[in-house]
Amino acid sequence: MEQIMNYVKPELIVVAVVLYFIGMGLKKTQAVKDKYIPIILGCVGIALCAIWVLGNSPLGTGQDIAMAIFTAIVQGILVAGLSTYINQIVKQANKSE
Repeated sequence: MEQIMNYVKPELIVVAVVLYFIGMGLKKTQAVKDKYIPIILGCVGIALCAIWVLGNSPLGTGQDIAMAIFTAIVQGILVAGLSTYINQIVKQANKSE
């Protein structure tokens, strides 16, 4: 967990929490098969991180734009993975062995 946190921007931790609740909502509604939930969370995570990156980055050159796109994709994937990790921790904590 600590290794993941070294790469996720602290401002985007809240996105992982939001994705966790979106995933829980998708699972409860049963509108989407479970196998598609991580993919949906990844796409939503990338979109939310892209909004944050675009709002906080100068986009003057092509290099700036490429870096913003790269950052949004990487951070989106990381926070989606973090939300899935949180979900698994909650599941395992509630298991009785």
